[in-house]
Amino acid sequence: MAASAAVEAARAENADDLRAAAADLAVLDAVRTGTVLGSVLRTLLEEQHADGLDGDDLRAVLEHSATSAAAWLPETDPEVLLVVLAGALGVHPEEADGIARPGPMAVGLHAPVLIADLMAGTRRRLESYLEAAFAEIARAETMEAP
Repeated sequence: MAASAAVEAARAENADDLRAAAADLAVLDAVRTGTVLGSVLRTLLEEQHADGLDGDDLRAVLEHSATSAAAWLPETDPEVLLVVLAGALGVHPEEADGIARPGPMAVGLHAPVLIADLMAGTRRRLESYLEAAFAEIARAETMEAP
């Protein structure tokens, strides 16, 4: 699976493998890919901040991810990291705010960076997060069906 490959590449700080996996993600359905990656990211954030997230928590995640990734992935864009993180939390900045939505390739590069960074604080395997994300998506689609 491309999402697993992308996160594993980010965990290994392997820019070439991450770019290849991000390209694989970019050709998939962008909405579904974003939903899966966002769900994994949101779950990690919720687990690591059980008492709730505040602005300082989010700033710390962004700063750590951006600083860590910039050392091995030169195209790391803190603004894209912010939009991906906000999107995972259900906040979608509008272009009117001067923030453009990142394209599929940018999401495929940046979401795995955030996930890999947050996974450093857990012992669970990525597959368990992906399975939970797919189960939640399936449940939500079932609930929406007439």
